[in-house]
Amino acid sequence: MSSPSTTTAFGGAKSWRDGLAAVLAGFAVMFAVAAAGAACAGAGGLPDGAYPRVVAAVVVLAAGGSVDASGGAGSLAGATLELSVLPLSVGLAGALTAGCAFLRPLRGRAVAGPRELLGRAVPLTALWLLALLGTGLAARQTFALAPGDSLLSDIGELTGSSPTVGFAADLPATLLGGLAWIVGLLVVSLLVSRRAPLPTALVRFHTAVRPVAFATLVLLLAYVALGVVVGLVVAATRGHAERTLAVVLLGLPNLAWPALSVGLGGAWEGRVEGPFGLPLPHALDQVLRGPGRSTVDVSSLAERDSRWWWLVVIAAVLLSGTGVLAAVRSPAGIRPWRHALHLGVALALAVLAICLLVGVRAGFGLSLLGIGDVGGLGGRVELTPVLWRTVGLALLWGAVAGYVGALVARPLRHRGPVARAERPARP
Repeated sequence: MSSPSTTTAFGGAKSWRDGLAAVLAGFAVMFAVAAAGAACAGAGGLPDGAYPRVVAAVVVLAAGGSVDASGGAGSLAGATLELSVLPLSVGLAGALTAGCAFLRPLRGRAVAGPRELLGRAVPLTALWLLALLGTGLAARQTFALAPGDSLLSDIGELTGSSPTVGFAADLPATLLGGLAWIVGLLVVSLLVSRRAPLPTALVRFHTAVRPVAFATLVLLLAYVALGVVVGLVVAATRGHAERTLAVVLLGLPNLAWPALSVGLGGAWEGRVEGPFGLPLPHALDQVLRGPGRSTVDVSSLAERDSRWWWLVVIAAVLLSGTGVLAAVRSPAGIRPWRHALHLGVALALAVLAICLLVGVRAGFGLSLLGIGDVGGLGGRVELTPVLWRTVGLALLWGAVAGYVGALVARPLRHRGPVARAERPARP
């Protein structure tokens, strides 16, 4: 590792090599997961060799980029297409891989200067944006819709062309979003790792931030792991295995993390219209297909199936474990009310991030002679959080779990090893 005295803000040769390794690993994992998920979703059968470009578009979205969708149906008919959804399974896989690769060369010291950390972060960020730019250039395609419906075929004959859909990465927005994504990833990586060094001025925040940040990350990953188990069981027992595996590989956190917020008492609003929808659980699809915008919370879901009340039980059990884990990783002597404050704020911020990331807005419409949508060929899916209710209850639950966890953890804490591990050495 380059010494602080020889490391500039732009990094040394080793920093660029380590950054390149992290970028290659992160993008390789994202491409692998996106390719598998797109194949399970049926993208391999798209015309005009669109499959690799669809995979590239999925990776762009997963890495914080932006992809614009478009549609057309000739001179007499028009098609509109709107899509705003993040493939969080792909993004999570890439984030875990790139984050671990970024932290690996930094382990072994408690303190590092800001110049040294910048010397590690700047090369990785620059190379990440370069890889994202190349992926964005490949993420563009236009292809005709399959004329499976007789009305769609009639419109094609009338206009002399079949309706088409296409997509293309918005490169400026992609680079800006990708910059925010990778910088956020590096900051979160430093927050959750107690073995990575910090600048001297930030060492005093070590014991307040890192234990609850790590415990909250474990909670989110536990929900994803539980979702994987449920998805595999559903794929093996309910049929439609490929569709279920596509959800697991592309958007499992899009379902698992809102389930956490709903279990805490939070709510989402949305609707599903038309024949197009998302592969949602049956009760959730029923709620969203109600008249107008519907509220999705544990009570509305339990009206369709009482087993949804288990979301509250799962949230209580896993959040209790989160409180204990955060307290055990903290130094002895921190009062329970401080644990409550720390975990409450951490969980509220995590749920706020979920609300900002998981919202869905998608729609497709086909109009003839500009007089409105053609019946049966349009659809819309929306899902947005009830922000203050969801984040506020997360703050309350986190505070209670932090306080109870601190009390439970007292006999479990090994004062010597934990205290020494959590007390950073002075430079």
